[in-house]
Amino acid sequence: MAVNRPRGITLIGFVMLLIVAGFFAYLAMRLVPVYMEYMGVVKAMEQVRKEPGITSRSSEEIKGSLALKFNTQYVGEKAIPAQAIQILRQGGGSTLRIRYERRVPFIHNIELLATFDKSVSLSGGGVD
Repeated sequence: MAVNRPRGITLIGFVMLLIVAGFFAYLAMRLVPVYMEYMGVVKAMEQVRKEPGITSRSSEEIKGSLALKFNTQYVGEKAIPAQAIQILRQGGGSTLRIRYERRVPFIHNIELLATFDKSVSLSGGGVD
């Protein structure tokens, strides 16, 4: 004789599942734009690296070219502070480094902090 047992998820289980899924969806909605902006920064740095004669340019010219590339990559003017952009010249080579932090409001008084640090060699291939 077979006993019929109810199968499936209860209402409380379903609500708990929705809460967990909603939390991770909200987390993704807050972080995805930050990482998309970072991808724009990386792409702009690679475009500057590929420009002809970039190693012979001054730091101000390189930063100006980078600012133009930021505009085409939809990176906001205030997103990357000027002090976060460094051009290091050593041993006949140059390296472009951008290091910055982004704080994203999350829930009430909780913020998410994302730290980015990317370097590319202006005299050759990219360096992470």
